[in-house]
Amino acid sequence: MVHRGPDDKGVFACDSAVIGMQRLSIIDVLGGHQPLSNEDETVWVVCNGEIYNYLELQKELKALGHRFRCSSDTEVLAHLYEERGERLVEKLRGMFGFAIWDRLRRRLVVGRDRLGIKPLYYCQTPRQFLFASEIKSLLVHPAVARRVDPAALNDYLAWGYVPAPRTLFQGIHKLPPGHLLIAENGNVRVKRYWELPVNGFESHTEEEWAEALREKLTETVRSHLISDVPLGAFLSGGLDSSSIVGLMAKLMERPVKSFSIGFGEEVYNELPYAKVVAEAFGTEHHEIMVRPDVFELLPKLIWHLDEPIADSAFITTFLVSEFARKSVTVILSGVGGDELFGGYRRYLGSEIAQYYDRLPRIVRQKLIPAVVNRLPVDRNSNLRNYFRLARAFVSSSHLTPESSYLRYLAVFNPEGRSSLYSHDFREELNRSAAPCLLEQHLSSLPSTDLKSLMMLLDLKTQLPDDLLALSDKMSMAASLECRVPFLDHEFVEFAARVPSELKVRGFEMKYLFKKAMKPLLPESILNRPKRGFGAPFGAWLRGELRPLALEILSERNVRQRGFFEWPAVQSAIDLHFAEREDHTDHLLALINFELWCRIYIDGNGLGAKLDPASVMTERKA
Repeated sequence: MVHRGPDDKGVFACDSAVIGMQRLSIIDVLGGHQPLSNEDETVWVVCNGEIYNYLELQKELKALGHRFRCSSDTEVLAHLYEERGERLVEKLRGMFGFAIWDRLRRRLVVGRDRLGIKPLYYCQTPRQFLFASEIKSLLVHPAVARRVDPAALNDYLAWGYVPAPRTLFQGIHKLPPGHLLIAENGNVRVKRYWELPVNGFESHTEEEWAEALREKLTETVRSHLISDVPLGAFLSGGLDSSSIVGLMAKLMERPVKSFSIGFGEEVYNELPYAKVVAEAFGTEHHEIMVRPDVFELLPKLIWHLDEPIADSAFITTFLVSEFARKSVTVILSGVGGDELFGGYRRYLGSEIAQYYDRLPRIVRQKLIPAVVNRLPVDRNSNLRNYFRLARAFVSSSHLTPESSYLRYLAVFNPEGRSSLYSHDFREELNRSAAPCLLEQHLSSLPSTDLKSLMMLLDLKTQLPDDLLALSDKMSMAASLECRVPFLDHEFVEFAARVPSELKVRGFEMKYLFKKAMKPLLPESILNRPKRGFGAPFGAWLRGELRPLALEILSERNVRQRGFFEWPAVQSAIDLHFAEREDHTDHLLALINFELWCRIYIDGNGLGAKLDPASVMTERKA
């Protein structure tokens, strides 16, 4: 994990425990060497991330008699644990994955931040409990097996990522967001320490809500600017990143360092929008137009991800992170704004359903499905997403609103997975009898309106296990710390009090957020069409990545791996190449899974440093 922390490393070891750290030095660069301890060295701690309110906590603890050796935010955790034990997390404002070793009680306390910004994985062997910020570190241990978890593979193909607490490795788990893990006296228990309050909607005028939102986000961004090293911001020219940059410009004495990426394909190139924002706020703007060698890049990025994610944003995020790291060590991102304030087109499904259900049955059951199924394949990213959602809407119109929403989220829908799976894998999956985690989440959510339910589900699942996972892994692959002000827990709790009808008003997404940002942002940014942060993977598959797809998803490889039926894979490839159907997401999921298998399941031997660039030829050999 040297890429996560190239500046420093340290280890504490005693008869019962070993904790270590690869440190990216952000606060107290010279004095913050980890692991850190309390005064008498009975409590030791390592922490990945940042505690944004550490100065306030440090002041409180000093008043109680605690003595500090350095100015690092991590040392606060040791003293706070002395005062509050497990309840220390209730006082923390930040993004973190930490481990505390209590020498007197021979007790390990591991914690993950409330929204899942920082990752934390763990597993148990017959004699030991192991944990790390990346799965690849656990795999070094000779007692940790490399086996595919069937239920997790089913999750991955359904949603494009593996929801917590599963991972794609059997026996290795994610610590869910907002949870603690306590290992003591040979027992391991996992407990929740935070839950997003819901159904606490408040009644204010739109103007009052907009002003309060603007003030709270300003305060949140201010708290995220604490750093002893150069700091900047990703700028896509979208509403969320532009808002972060605009507020940074108001709060910082020096020009904001902003970073943007563009592709040759016009529909994926957002550089003109980013330039508008950069000029409006006088940022020190850096932009790059890329034509990456994806053939060489993909194995490297899958290695860094630990688990495959079927979201081409991981490519974009790595490239812009690598570019930004030449100038800064900390970056602020706009991730999270869509989930909090209704920024996804799929949130409009309930609005459309009100009108759709009024149509004559023959129109709904015959005419519209026939039209939707004949929609052309379009390389325009916006139209492609609209067409995909249209098909999902029509195919699920007979389902409950909750089940219909799961269809919108699906990469492979249930019918698609059924035709994809081989007989042997289907049997193995049936034997596992593992429940669908998203359905479990959905059934456990408190009763509320449908829009709030959809946003809450996304906040608990796709956000931490897809968007935040790739943001963390791809930025840290470039040794860059990525901060996400929208997901400060106090701001998230504020957003939860806003009624959903102010978040999505009719067919206008992010209604209140736009109103709040109107005094700050240029009109052209407020009202621009929404685009994702992905790469033109579908076009690449028909072009320079065609040989890669044909080699990785060859009949020989598919049959040898044993999970999938070759005719189903062949059909997706042929239809996509012929531009008769868009199978970008399906092929990305399958290609990433096969690359992951080559790197992590086939591997180069336990404990060996994997060479991602070699995986293209290994399987042939």
